[in-house]
Amino acid sequence: STISKDSLKTSLLQLECHFTWTLQKKYVSLEALEETILDHIKFLKEYEIRDYNLLSYVNYLKNSYEEALRSLKKAEEAIQKRHPDEIDRRSLVTWGNYAWIYYHMQRYEEAQTYVSKVENSCKKLSSTAHGKIELPEIYAEQGWALLRFGRTYFERAMNCFENALRSEPNNSDFSAGYATAMYRLEGNVQRYGGEMRPCLTALKRAVELNPMDTTVVALFALELQRLHRANEGERYIEEGLQKTPDFPVFLRHAANFYRKKGEVNKAVEILKKALALTPNSVALHHQLGLCYKFKALQLKKRRYPPRAEMENLIELAIFHFKTVIDKKPVFFSAYSDLANTYAIDKRYEEAEEIYQKVLQRNDLACDDKQDLYFSYGNFQQFHMKSESKAIKYYIECLKLEMDSYPRKMSSKAVETLLKQKIESGLGDATDIGTLGLVHKLNGKKQEAIECYEEAIALDPNNEEYLNALTELQLSI
Repeated sequence: STISKDSLKTSLLQLECHFTWTLQKKYVSLEALEETILDHIKFLKEYEIRDYNLLSYVNYLKNSYEEALRSLKKAEEAIQKRHPDEIDRRSLVTWGNYAWIYYHMQRYEEAQTYVSKVENSCKKLSSTAHGKIELPEIYAEQGWALLRFGRTYFERAMNCFENALRSEPNNSDFSAGYATAMYRLEGNVQRYGGEMRPCLTALKRAVELNPMDTTVVALFALELQRLHRANEGERYIEEGLQKTPDFPVFLRHAANFYRKKGEVNKAVEILKKALALTPNSVALHHQLGLCYKFKALQLKKRRYPPRAEMENLIELAIFHFKTVIDKKPVFFSAYSDLANTYAIDKRYEEAEEIYQKVLQRNDLACDDKQDLYFSYGNFQQFHMKSESKAIKYYIECLKLEMDSYPRKMSSKAVETLLKQKIESGLGDATDIGTLGLVHKLNGKKQEAIECYEEAIALDPNNEEYLNALTELQLSI
């Protein structure tokens, strides 16, 4: 019997699984993500079902269909071992993934078999469901998958865990997911701007529900540190080091805590231990790079910096940042970190090359661009001593409307530069006109008008200023 491909596709789109959760690969590096999942399976057996499900989807994105089927087989084995009494309920996501992978392999009979398995299970589990069913653990599995695909998805992840918690408010896994998503979102807001939603309560709740989940314990400690309650936080970190001394994810967070506290040597020791356990972890390489870069800067501040020691630290930082970019080319902040490290060592050509490499990419999100323009403006201002280029890139940052921390910093930097020039009497029409543009981009219309009028007085035939002025006057 031939199966109609169209009706099969319609059924497939009804399934709840990784293929219908719109997880786009442009936000991740598949190799790095695969490493992360494999490390997770190795150190946290209890989440292997959802890890193998996600791994099968990553295998599919890498076009390794056979490998994807093997991952699903492992998920099935784990389900039989862990949930022998609820095979149907626990297999819905796995079967959905099977159906999609067989569909992509053009094995339509097998795809249809799995679609039917899901539909029959849903009928058994719920009298009303038409192949669709809303189970809290499926919401949670979606939430965890979204968290793995980068910050574009944090908001959606939080909503998934909220839905899961509605059915089971005391489930420690759902609570941990919800708190993690909230924590990540708050980190985003700090860096890029947006609405603040404090996550301390959610983290505290997750820690109370499962004090052995040291990942959440560590995030709780980091949040306390963020709120200037580091002494409280440190107790949790120390407890975590007792509970899970060999768990790399916890070690990474603990190191982050000590680095932010200024105990960089302690952070380095912890990171080295974690890296020995998971040598391919991009996050660990990035953190180590930050530590070595910080140490190099500390030495540079001395009156007589020890040359050999500094060069060694700079080489180490460069090595780790390069590793990050090689393994995860979409880790955009690491490009700035690497370029800045070259700049510390006055290796300006190499720094410039790294900036150009990343500025030419066409897959940068708005906030990544703002970050980069501000960083590059800084590089031009303080290392290359080129005010004109610095001004140009600060303004590129301002042209991106999104309100963010780098945008605020760029605005401040460019205003300071222009005002210093104008007030010292070295400013010409261009500088005054540029300040007008800055005010205009920041929505300060009256200030902008004054600047443009002043610029036109100095340069009466400048089309650009005349047009800008007209436009502003009409918009008031």
